[in-house]
Amino acid sequence: MIPSIQSKLPGVGTTIFTVMSSMAAEYKAVNLGQGFPDFSMSGDLIKLVDAAMKDGFNQYVHMNGYMPLREVVSEKIEKLYQAKINPESEITVTPGGTYAIYTALTAILREGDEVIIFEPGYDSYIPNVEVNGAKPVLIPLQYPDYHIDWNAVRRAVNPRTKAIIINSPHNPTGSILRMEDMEQLRDIVKNTGIFIVSDEVYEHLIYDGLQHQSILRYPDLLARSFVCFSFGKIYHCTGWKLGYCIATAEWMKEFRKVHQFNCFSCDSPKQVGLSEFLKQEEHYLNLGSFLQKKRDYFLDLMKETKFKMHHSYGSYFVLGSYGHFSQESEKDLAIRITRDYGVATIPVSAFYKKEKDDKVLRFCFSKKEETLEKAVEKLKKI
Repeated sequence: MIPSIQSKLPGVGTTIFTVMSSMAAEYKAVNLGQGFPDFSMSGDLIKLVDAAMKDGFNQYVHMNGYMPLREVVSEKIEKLYQAKINPESEITVTPGGTYAIYTALTAILREGDEVIIFEPGYDSYIPNVEVNGAKPVLIPLQYPDYHIDWNAVRRAVNPRTKAIIINSPHNPTGSILRMEDMEQLRDIVKNTGIFIVSDEVYEHLIYDGLQHQSILRYPDLLARSFVCFSFGKIYHCTGWKLGYCIATAEWMKEFRKVHQFNCFSCDSPKQVGLSEFLKQEEHYLNLGSFLQKKRDYFLDLMKETKFKMHHSYGSYFVLGSYGHFSQESEKDLAIRITRDYGVATIPVSAFYKKEKDDKVLRFCFSKKEETLEKAVEKLKKI
């Protein structure tokens, strides 16, 4: 008898990112779809990792992460957010931010729990909840600026609500949470047993002089949160798949129980290199202005196309509306633009469980200027 699998994720297929990137390769299209830079990462960081390998840091580091790296992350957090984080008990290095989110949810969820998720949202959230036997409760962000309707959140909260997932700066929309959003969140969760899973992988990619409203700024929220970060997204090395999670010692203990039997230990020489690189504050303090210039350049170029561009306050991404010149579905238009014009994008409908079609595509502007110019020259022909 051949064994069979009853899928825990029967509705899940290949992600849209894989589909569109494959199409981009097939049609030799400019890839403004998947969120990765096409420019070089820091040569200084490469040298530090190279030195670490040559110096023998090629075996396992501690399960929770290389301690000097955790210490410098703790120091950075105190400078930026005035929060004291214990590097021994409250920081765990992970193979990427997505892994940190999954591990946090796996630690806290039980069958029948509910998790509030905002849509459009990063595509791992819903499967992460469902594979743990819990139910995603989906709340739409309000088009066209994609703000949260906090009254809708209040109506959704019930005794089964175990967690709320937030993401700022936001993928895919480029929106951010403001101070008033954080106050609303504080009001909703106080005197409840609700956890918060905060996806802050674009922490430093925030624009227009605005302040990142990290959970780490709010001690009462941090006490009930898992806060997830990414070195790869921040330092232009997404293929490294290296990040970290922060939580109180009590909650981190449960996180590590899952972590130790899944990943156990992350890449050693990269952690050693990052432990020195993070001491150079200018690298993360200047990231926002560096990416804002790319955002502004791309938006200026896109004025010559038919797209009506939204505003991006953070992340790698900006949205463009097209309903005024085409009634094609987002997926159909994204495929046609890739095939016929040679530019890959991502349909925002892919970030909903049940596709919602507002006639909007997502563009990644974290590219070299010549890449953006080449893409826009093609998009002008639509």
